[in-house]
Amino acid sequence: MTKAELINEIALSTGLDKTTTSTVVEAFMAKVKKNVCNGENVYLRSFGSFITKTRKAKVARNISKDVSIAVPAHTIVAFKPAAEFSKQARKL
Repeated sequence: MTKAELINEIALSTGLDKTTTSTVVEAFMAKVKKNVCNGENVYLRSFGSFITKTRKAKVARNISKDVSIAVPAHTIVAFKPAAEFSKQARKL
């Protein structure tokens, strides 16, 4: 599902026009992105959490060139689905 399809589905189910729905979806995504980029986790009950994880520094290998590469410690963004979300996904 694309963002445009999501906006269309929400607009149909709520009775709002697509412009208003698009504004709300864009604002939601901007707030989630801003908070996660500031190091804050975003918890959406019964849906899941957008969290930041810190990866340790490590040595990786480029097997095509047979070279070792040092990968520095870095932070990544992860999504952890809620238990209820995972149960429904397993039924599919």
